[in-house]
Amino acid sequence: MRLVEIVAQLRAPDGCPWDRKQTIGSLSHYVLEEAYEVVDAIERADVDMLREEIGDHIFEAVFLAQIAAENGWFRVDDSLEAVTAKLIRRHPHVFQPNGQVHDSESKERAPSAEAALARWNALKEQERTEGGRTHATLGGIPVALPALLRAFKIGKRTAEVGFDWVRAQDVLAKIEEEVAELRETFETDAADTDRAEEEMGDLLFAIANLSRKLDIEPEAALRKANDKFTARFATMERAIVDSGRSLRDMSLDELENEWAKAKMGKPFGTS
Repeated sequence: MRLVEIVAQLRAPDGCPWDRKQTIGSLSHYVLEEAYEVVDAIERADVDMLREEIGDHIFEAVFLAQIAAENGWFRVDDSLEAVTAKLIRRHPHVFQPNGQVHDSESKERAPSAEAALARWNALKEQERTEGGRTHATLGGIPVALPALLRAFKIGKRTAEVGFDWVRAQDVLAKIEEEVAELRETFETDAADTDRAEEEMGDLLFAIANLSRKLDIEPEAALRKANDKFTARFATMERAIVDSGRSLRDMSLDELENEWAKAKMGKPFGTS
């Protein structure tokens, strides 16, 4: 693969000083950044951007594998072989143990997407047990995940063993309880910043789990809300600037009035 050769050259003694300086640890930030840029391209429905960002993401993976190879840990081929074997092993409804595809009439075929996912999870748990790894319901959830997504996954895992709110309304009641507790932290004369942080965390955790109960991915929902706010604010700001005024010169009441117009698509200065 030409990309593997290029990355190896970048890391060679006569390669790029910056690339040679990188470590597994120093690349973690870039891996996350590239992953977010892939998601951004997906949500923008920008195919050209997606093609480029997938390439950048693959480059980061090859870069990590190159550093691993230099340390004698594994090669990029080892990673590719491992994931290939895993996909075959965890899709017995598609592949035979030798990697050949089952015929369309095979009784091994999964009847639905839900059945396929259940089989995947069962095989994953079986591999953990056979590997001698101690079972922990919350084990394996990456700490580096965005906090809302991690809260979502924590709730999903505990729900699988029956530890969950029964209805979405029950989570909503918990959210109202957490809002009341958060309010207490700043309505007293002596604001308790540490407790406010704790209660804010509890509130966000409950909100993430309400999203789960409603089958809504919280990170995606918040990204859409961010985009909506950004677009409306830009509309408001553009209208104000085009009128010859500055946001900083306007009162909050005036700004809120123009914000309401931006939401309704009305031009600046109209009533």
